[in-house]
Formats: sequence, C-alpha cells, structure tokens
Amino acid sequence: MAGRRVVVFPSSAEKAISSHGRFTLGLSGGSLVTMLSKELPALPDLDCSKWVVGFCDERVVSFDDPESTYGLYKGQLFSKVNIPDNGILTIDSSLPVTECAEDYTRKLKKVFPDDDFPVFDLLLLGMGPDGHTCSLFPDHPLLEETKKIVAPISDSPKPPPQRVTMTFPVVNSARCVVFVSTGGSKAPVLKEVLEGREGPAFPAARVVPTNGELFWLVDDPAAASLTIQVERLSSGAKL
Repeated sequence: MAGRRVVVFPSSAEKAISSHGRFTLGLSGGSLVTMLSKELPALPDLDCSKWVVGFCDERVVSFDDPESTYGLYKGQLFSKVNIPDNGILTIDSSLPVTECAEDYTRKLKKVFPDDDFPVFDLLLLGMGPDGHTCSLFPDHPLLEETKKIVAPISDSPKPPPQRVTMTFPVVNSARCVVFVSTGGSKAPVLKEVLEGREGPAFPAARVVPTNGELFWLVDDPAAASLTIQVERLSSGAKL
C-alpha cells in the first residue's frame, strides 16, 4: 500500500475494455491532477480512445477559473492523450448549483442507462486532512444522501462554496475505488480512517464498495502513523 509511483490505468482499462467495450473513469482534483498529468502521457502506447471520463466532484466555476477541476485537467492532461471530446463528461458551469447537479445527473444517466446508480470501472479519490472525499464533508447532511446520483452543495466549508458531488451510493457502486493520499498532513486522519474506532465518522471511511474493490495508495509520510501491515509497491506497479 505504501509506495512510490503506481500506475493503475493500463491493467484496469484493458480489463474493462475487454469485458464491456469501454473504460469508465471518475477523476478527482487536487494533487491528482499534477500526478496524472505527469504519469499518463509518459506511458508507452497508451490508447484512451475507448475511455469515458467523469468527475467525482466539481466546483461550479467557469472552466478558465483556476478552481475548475476540468479546466486543470484540460490544460495539463486532456490535450496530451486521445480521450474523445464526447467521452469527457463536464458540468454546465453556467447553471445555478442545483440545476447544475440535475444536468450532470442526466449526463451520467445517459452514459449508464441500465444502472440505478452509475457503475464506474474506476474512481480515483483523494482525502482531505479533515477526512472528506469528493465534496462530502464531515457532519454535512449530504453524508446521508441515498437517492441522488449527483448532489449540489452550496455551503462547502472549503472554498469555493458551490460544488456538485457524486454521492456515496455512486461511489460505493464502482467496480474499483482507489484513494491516493500523500504527505504528512494526511497521516493523523489516515490512521483514524484505517485504524481508529471513530473511523466511520470520517467521510472517507464510508467508502466501502458494495461489489467492488478498494485500494489505498499512500506514500511514506502519509503512512507514518499506521501500525497495520502495509504492502510496499515497487515503482511502476500496476493494478
């Protein structure tokens, strides 16, 4: 689990495309943008032509705003790989936050017409120092949402305040969920999420895929406080 550079895409994507003709991926922002933008284009013979990419959460700001997760990926990654334009599912940031969430829900339902909740092949998640993931924050009413696919949030404790986010029913429907957590600032909450008695109080601890797999990929500083046994992955390891 603790490791250096880990490439999760080739194996997961190839298996998904072989199984059902496409690879559906949910992206998160933060440090993942820089990490993926560096690693993915460097992979030899990477073919993303059958990928469908959505966002686990998004800030309701214009795409040229530095807070826009899509905007960051567009500038740093999407121009370097061959994901089709119609395979990138973006929000309509011109809409009010509630309508934006409803619009994104419709887009996801179009891609996943046979599922009550979208079943992504892989979701890449981050975790904040407060234990939040997506835009699901501690003690927020959205933690108890069970019916919506995408929910609006207009009072995010972390700016910008207006966001849309996948809900736990969607996250926990994924075939595979991978948390990427790095840095010493994450060490205390990571220990609580993975080992602490109060773990379920943290949103990240509520990610328990119903029929899928869950992995935590952490570096040495983030894992510094853990007492459970972890598996060290070598450079270039693949899921």
